[in-house]
Amino acid sequence: MNAAIPPSSPDSPVHYRNDTRCMAEENAGYLIKLAYHSLTRMLDQEMAPLDLTAMQWRPLAMVYLGRADTPAELARLNAMDTGAMTRALDRLEAKGLLRRNRSQEDRRVVKIELTEQGDSVAREIPPSIARALNHHLRGFSTDEVAQLMHFLRRMIANGSASGTAPER
Repeated sequence: MNAAIPPSSPDSPVHYRNDTRCMAEENAGYLIKLAYHSLTRMLDQEMAPLDLTAMQWRPLAMVYLGRADTPAELARLNAMDTGAMTRALDRLEAKGLLRRNRSQEDRRVVKIELTEQGDSVAREIPPSIARALNHHLRGFSTDEVAQLMHFLRRMIANGSASGTAPER
């Protein structure tokens, strides 16, 4: 048996071998990355009329949805460092879309809230996201979209299941 190919069982088949096929178009990770970049480009185009960049609409949407109300939570949810999040929040505040206030319970904590204008702009974000997603999912049946979502969630769960590196 080739030592570079780990043994497989019916419960854990080996989908990739250590050859060149896993480096390009036959690589699921590479295809996911290409799809992500295509979707991100279209989302940027959709958000341009709202005068929002990708670094700005995501935190605005998270505050609007009630998923976060502090810079640290927003940074974590958006996989950004706190410095980049602070700069994005500075721009959103300068546009009059949000305001930052010290927490009354803990003065060390900064709370973020949308302004009336920010709330109005945030309401336009979901239709923009829907247009970009629907464009990318053209020709997919409802069942295929559900299956895609299921597969992506499984991949995320598999990646999160262990703090250790994959088997070699």
